[in-house]
Amino acid sequence: MKENGLLLAFYGDDFTGSTDAMESLAISGYRTVLFFEPPTKELLKRFEGLRCIGVAGTSRAKGPAEMEEELRPVYQQFAEIQPQIIHYKVCSTFDSAVEVGNIGKAIEVAKDYFKDQPVIPLLVGAPPLGRYTLFGQHFARMQDTVYRLDRHPVMSRHPITPMKEADLRLHLAKQTPEAIGLMNILELEGDWQAVNDRYRAKWDEFGVVLFDVLDDARMRVSGQLIWESATGNSHFVVGSSGLGYALTAYWKEAGFKISENKEVSRPVKSAEQVFAVSGSASMVTQRQIENAIQDGFHGIRVSVDQIVDTETVPRELLDQSIQLIKEGKSVILYTALGPEDESITATRERFRQLGIPELQSGEIIGRQLGKWTREVMQATGIRRVIVAGGDTSGFVSREMGLYGLELLLPVSPGAPLCQAYSLEGEIDGMEVALKGGQLGGPNYFSDVRNAARD
Repeated sequence: MKENGLLLAFYGDDFTGSTDAMESLAISGYRTVLFFEPPTKELLKRFEGLRCIGVAGTSRAKGPAEMEEELRPVYQQFAEIQPQIIHYKVCSTFDSAVEVGNIGKAIEVAKDYFKDQPVIPLLVGAPPLGRYTLFGQHFARMQDTVYRLDRHPVMSRHPITPMKEADLRLHLAKQTPEAIGLMNILELEGDWQAVNDRYRAKWDEFGVVLFDVLDDARMRVSGQLIWESATGNSHFVVGSSGLGYALTAYWKEAGFKISENKEVSRPVKSAEQVFAVSGSASMVTQRQIENAIQDGFHGIRVSVDQIVDTETVPRELLDQSIQLIKEGKSVILYTALGPEDESITATRERFRQLGIPELQSGEIIGRQLGKWTREVMQATGIRRVIVAGGDTSGFVSREMGLYGLELLLPVSPGAPLCQAYSLEGEIDGMEVALKGGQLGGPNYFSDVRNAARD
C-alpha cells in the first residue's frame, strides 16, 4: 500500500462531478486538490500533506474519439504518479451513451495503462447524495422522492443522455464488450472472509463487477473489498463520488493518517453578495433560481443572441450586472428556467442554423458565461461566485483563469464552496461553488451566499 503517499487520483468526467468527488474525500480529512490539467510532480510538491488529487475533465460531453484524446494524457500522468487507486469518476446518475460520455470507452483506454488487474470495480451508488443501487437497478432522489432511474423526472428525459434503462449492467453493456457482474446487497452481508471470497469468485467470469450500494454499512464493505484487492500497481476503478465515501469510511477504520490543512480550515465569513451564472436547464436549478430571486437576488435572463454571438460583448448585460453588484445586490445570469423553457428550443435551432453540432453547445455557452464572469469579477472585485451546470462549470472555470480548487466549506452534498487557485493574483484565493443541475437544496444560492465558519 502507498499509505504514506497518494492514496487516490481521480479524473472527473465533468467539473461539478469533480468537486463532488473532491468533497467526498476531503470532508473525511484526506487533503484533496482538484486540478484542471494533469498536475506535474513539481506542482504537487506545493501542497503539503496531499493524500488525494483529481483532474476535472469534460469527457461526459464528448464523443468516443474526443474522449480518448482527453483521457490518454491524464491516464499517462496518473500511471507515472502511481497512487494506489485510479478513479474514473462518473456522475451518480450514470449519465452516458454510446455516442457521448461513453464509460465503456474510458475503460477500454484505461486498460492500456493499468494492466494485470483481474477485474474493474464499478460503484455508482452514493447514499449521501440520495443515489442507490439495488440488485443492479439504480435509483436517484429528487427533492423528497426516490425514483428508479428510468422513471426519474429529469434523468429519463435528459436532453443528451436520457436514461431509459435502470439496470446499470444493461446500460453499460451497450458501451463495452466486457462481461459485467454484480456484487449484490445479499452478497455484501455476513462474515468478512465469506464476502471477500464471493467477490473474488467473480473475477474469473467478469471483467467488470458492479456493487450494490444501499446504505453506509454496505458502502464501507465495498470500499474495503476494492481497497484490499488493489495490490501492487495502481488499481483502476469506475464510480461516482460514492467510491470516495466508501474508501474513506474504510481508511478511517483502518487508521490511515488524515491531513492537517490550516489554509482551508481558516474562518470563513458569509458574503454580503455573490455573482452567479447558470447554464443548467434542470428543474432542480429552476427552483433554486426562483427561490433565490424571491430571496433578493436579481435574475437576468441571457438571450439566445447573446449566447451565440461570440464576437460581440453584450455591453448592456454586463453593465447592468456590474451596476447591480456595486449597489450591493446579488446577481444570477441564467440561460433557461427548467427543461420546458422555450429558450432551449430556440438556442438549439440557432446552433443548427449556424452549423454548430449540439455537442459543442455546452462549450459555447460555458465559455460565454466564463468571459462575462471574469469581466464582472474584475470590474467589481466580488470574491464569491456560483456556477450552475455540469458542462457549463468546466468551461467557466477555465475562462476565469483557474488551475485548481480545494474544499473550503460544505454547503450541500456534492456542491461545496471551494477555494480557487490561480496564477493570477487578483483571482487566486477567491471562493467558487460549482453545482451540477441535479444537486443542491432548494435554497442553494442563498446557502452559498450565507455560508460561514468561525
